[in-house]
Amino acid sequence: MLIVGLTGSIGMGKSTAAAVFREHGFAVFDADACVHGLYSGKAVPLIEAAFPGATETGQVDRGKLSAALLADESGFQRLEAIVHPLVRDAEREFLHIEFALGAPVAVLEIPLLYETGADALVDVVVVVSTDPQTQIARVLERPGMTREKLDQIRSRQIPDNEKRARADYVVDTGASLSQSRAELDSIIAALKQRQPQAYQRHWA
Repeated sequence: MLIVGLTGSIGMGKSTAAAVFREHGFAVFDADACVHGLYSGKAVPLIEAAFPGATETGQVDRGKLSAALLADESGFQRLEAIVHPLVRDAEREFLHIEFALGAPVAVLEIPLLYETGADALVDVVVVVSTDPQTQIARVLERPGMTREKLDQIRSRQIPDNEKRARADYVVDTGASLSQSRAELDSIIAALKQRQPQAYQRHWA
């Protein structure tokens, strides 16, 4: 089973690319969705202990947690030490299920793929990218997003040009949706020629 790492900075179009992979019949693990689940499950008591007052009624209050991180950026390391191992466990469970089902390809959609070293755990990396102006416009349309929050998020992500340089494949999402789809269709066809190694080395 070939493991594909799908990544890109905030606002670059990961969700759109993931949808195309799913249309081709490949399962996609959504790390952001996993974290969302952890914020109302396993991670709640751990986050409350690390950030007192950041949870309410049994779940993480994202606004309060965000405010705590804006006030003290060193908190990101404490948060990552809690969340990243839980996400990795969920990724392993996902991959074991897909392998048992005989899936030829499984996709890990991980925003911080390079930042967490997960690029070493996949066979192929696909990076989605667009120009900075398009990225900023997309992100600022999100509810509750401010330029301060965006700048903080971008400061913790590897620059887009470095991600592009390190990727096996790059998808330009700044053009038309049909063009992006065509690029992804071509990449997915090329994946058939890749030899899987990551699952047996790192996840089995």
